[in-house]
Amino acid sequence: MTAEDAIPAAVDPSVVPARHWQRLDDGRLQCDVCPRFCRLADGQRGLCFVRANQGGRMVLTTYGRSSGFCIDPIEKKPLYHFLPGTPVLSFGTAGCNLACSFCQNWDISKSRATDTLAHAASPDAIARAAAEAGCRSVAFTYNDPVVFLEYAVDAADACRARGVRSVAVTAGYMTPPARAEIYRHMDAANVDLKAFTEAFYRRVTKSQLAPVLETLEYIRRETRCWLEITTLLIPGENDSQGELERMCAWIAERLGPDVPVHFSAFHPDYRMRDKPRTPHATLMMARRIAVEAGLRYAYIGNVHDPARDSTWCHACGEKVIGRDWYRLDRWRLDGQGACRACGTPVAGIFDGPPGRWGSKRQPVRIAA
Repeated sequence: MTAEDAIPAAVDPSVVPARHWQRLDDGRLQCDVCPRFCRLADGQRGLCFVRANQGGRMVLTTYGRSSGFCIDPIEKKPLYHFLPGTPVLSFGTAGCNLACSFCQNWDISKSRATDTLAHAASPDAIARAAAEAGCRSVAFTYNDPVVFLEYAVDAADACRARGVRSVAVTAGYMTPPARAEIYRHMDAANVDLKAFTEAFYRRVTKSQLAPVLETLEYIRRETRCWLEITTLLIPGENDSQGELERMCAWIAERLGPDVPVHFSAFHPDYRMRDKPRTPHATLMMARRIAVEAGLRYAYIGNVHDPARDSTWCHACGEKVIGRDWYRLDRWRLDGQGACRACGTPVAGIFDGPPGRWGSKRQPVRIAA
């Protein structure tokens, strides 16, 4: 059999060249997507599991592969000031560049099995499916989009071409070059600010706080991407009054009063099952601290509390968006996103009347 007759080796379309890396003097490759700077010999994968050194080149191994697609309410991300009431097509891949012991998506983010990625879809197929389903946006979620940056950016471009917006649900742990690239393509982001001490980040997430704060400031100051923040309050870990006061003061000073903050209740999961659920009183305390720090939009999540899940005009106290879980039950904004009672603008992206998707969750099968 001649060389021309040989059957070519199968090419895996999910393995594509990665960006943001460099070759070291010792022959290893350094991944520069996140501040871990994983240094990989041939055949090794980074901590995220999905970025690897294959034959002397850095690759992403999950391009076009997903753990599943689902249409959710945008409020579930959570985003309360970005196209309220509208459906968002959500998906993720596998792997994560953090190692949180309390991870509540651990079956996806900590997956080391390609069986998790049972669904395949090209960026254009995702954009087409979102548009056909009436979704106003696509969310890169479940695991952090920074680890599948190339796929997320291409999908965001395809969505933008069809008038569909893109949302990053992220821990914000990334390097400046990766940060600049990914947020050129995003229309909204919810950043998970896991705590406000370096000690917590190093011990519980095996990462660092400083790069996350840099991401928050970058999004707010250097982009047009709408920003909201979520903090999961874990009893005895990141829920002290002092820490919350420092965090809210930093947000007010460095990001401004209009960035919505969400304080969510913890439930025991993954490798942190020894902690109790977050008391409702702790969530209310966090919200009170945020309001006293000057933050205009503070919410609590993972519990049923319509009053503290609703949006109130900071000028006159009118309830301008009423929420009961993910269902909108009141809308008192005019066409420009201002309070109908007093005319004060409410910060956010309000494009026309609110949607009526409600709390539905609809799995989607996307044809390749």
